[in-house]
Amino acid sequence: MNRRVLLLEPPYKNKYPPMGLMKLATYFRQCGDNVRFFKGSLRDLGLSLLCEEFINRINTPAFSRYLPRFREYIKTGKSSLLEAIPNFFDLSRENLIMNFRRRFRLHDYPKFDVIAVTTLFTFCWKETIDTINDAKEFLSPQGRMLVGGVAASLVPNELTRETGIAPIAGTLSRPGMIDPDNTTIIDELPQDYSILEETPYTYESHDAYFAYTTRGCIRHCEFCAVPILEPEYKNFSGISQQIAYIDEHFGQRKDLLLMDNNVLASDRFDEIIDEIKLCGFAKNASYLPPDEYSIAIKNLREGYSIRAYIRKILRLYDSASRKLTDREAGEFYIYRENNGLLYPETASPEAVLRADEYFRPLWEKHFRPVRRARYVDFNQGIDARLITDSNMRRLAEINIRPLRIAFDHYSQREIYIRAVRTAAKWGIDNLSNYLLYNFRDEPDELYKRMKINVDLCEELDVKIYSFPMKYHPVRDPEYFRNRDYIGTHWNRKFIRAVQAVMNSTKGKIGRGREFFFAAFGGDIEEFHDILYMPETFIIYREKYKHTMAEEWRRKFYALSDENLSEAKRIIEQNVFTPEVIDGASREVREALKYYCLDRE
Repeated sequence: MNRRVLLLEPPYKNKYPPMGLMKLATYFRQCGDNVRFFKGSLRDLGLSLLCEEFINRINTPAFSRYLPRFREYIKTGKSSLLEAIPNFFDLSRENLIMNFRRRFRLHDYPKFDVIAVTTLFTFCWKETIDTINDAKEFLSPQGRMLVGGVAASLVPNELTRETGIAPIAGTLSRPGMIDPDNTTIIDELPQDYSILEETPYTYESHDAYFAYTTRGCIRHCEFCAVPILEPEYKNFSGISQQIAYIDEHFGQRKDLLLMDNNVLASDRFDEIIDEIKLCGFAKNASYLPPDEYSIAIKNLREGYSIRAYIRKILRLYDSASRKLTDREAGEFYIYRENNGLLYPETASPEAVLRADEYFRPLWEKHFRPVRRARYVDFNQGIDARLITDSNMRRLAEINIRPLRIAFDHYSQREIYIRAVRTAAKWGIDNLSNYLLYNFRDEPDELYKRMKINVDLCEELDVKIYSFPMKYHPVRDPEYFRNRDYIGTHWNRKFIRAVQAVMNSTKGKIGRGREFFFAAFGGDIEEFHDILYMPETFIIYREKYKHTMAEEWRRKFYALSDENLSEAKRIIEQNVFTPEVIDGASREVREALKYYCLDRE
């Protein structure tokens, strides 16, 4: 079809690459389309597109080294940026770059025939809506805007109201969902990893295969979005063909990250484990990282994702240069400068391929792959209620790390404890769990669940890393745009206190009673003390514990029952403006003054 396709991810921070866009990239490339991926400010995208077009129009390799100056001029209009460029000024070039400057100011960007925008969490709503609306400036008059993903599926009507775009809800699991005459099921396509090379953004888990061996969940938990996103439970989805495709086109990945929501519910669980082992992830699995440069050159020669692999190779030039001798690095820089290989916008595929003869010996001199362990991660967790000796014995046959088990309710503690003991029995000693809070639980129940994990670590000699996860009603019209929801038994101060502790522990709680007691208190009474403690003293516990924190504690607990109730009501709102504090009684004001301290 040869359409110009733009795949967009809003500029929020996220750990995992956009799987849906990676499958769409495969689909559109199979259709013969020109695919581009971008994550970040669309103003920057517009600037990059205009710079690329300008460089192509002047078609003078000698000027390629001045791309940063051209880019800054188009952005700011400062003529001094151009004055130092030898032999640049003639009437045609001056008029041309002034025209590109004018186009940038007017948001007159190059256009695309199809723009597809993914969405993630609803509390990233503003970034998402802004991206969708701003992307319309890049759409050709007859072009199509496609919006899908998590937020689009959870609150489609609200998204339509704010953007005018009717999103695609759920997965692309039926033929003809993009092009009516195309029978491809996009959700079953392998992901195109090359698009990740087009962005400077680094996803924390970029070096992994992302896949599903099942879809959906047999549970319909009230707090969970899975029944909406994947309403039908599918008990098997093969991964071996997708992994083989990825290996051939993009090189092997280190880990296998499976996004199943309830793999243990599958009656084909044994088949799933067998396939995972055949894909190279049996117990004690390891691998040699692939030769990234050779893969990039191969794809460039085949004309696959040219823009992405030019960027990739130039990044490899930069990283390799840091390992070269001063003489080698200097000579290589001059070679790159003379051949337009300093910037992706100025590097032609032909120049990069010609440079292979020069660069490959330098790369092979320093590229020394080291064998690394590879792991399997059922990232969404497994169902403690379904854990048995039989399925834990099978899970122990793959290199699973960590084994994630949800512990959503304190009432499920016996089930959870039995599940952890069963895993440990079969030699699975690296575990992780999600602790839902701020739903219908009480704060004390969160403490007790964390304490159970600490005790199990000691009893079973295992590692359990706990991740408290704040409940958020992602479809509630009042709350889906923000993170302001407060559960029945919680309040703003308690939520903030838990978050302050988690900031200090890097978001997780590991093994070790001493560590846990220091973070959350040695018992429920000390936990309550931390919940009511001024935030500055929570974050800088060691710095203030023998000085101002102790002063606060003496004044706070010396309050009469009536004054203590008044103080707690104010503290629980977590608002300490002069108006609030001045309205309190004198004794309470003495305790509240510590809540106004700046962290610095």
